Amino acid sequence: MPMDIKIGDIVELKKQHACGCKEFEITRVGMDIKIKCQKCSRMIMLDRETLEKRVKKIVRK
Repeated sequence: MPMDIKIGDIVELKKQHACGCKEFEITRVGMDIKIKCQKCSRMIMLDRETLEKRVKKIVRK
């Protein structure tokens, strides 16, 4: 069962980004999910399965 994530949600990942931030905003949802780092605004695209494994918790707006 896929996670219930929507555009605009903030997720915390298990590992931090190179800039040191762990929180990302969901900007695109589908088979591939695009996330944006909250600190440096870098965009990252991951497939849904990989993202679901890396998510620690969902912090909704």
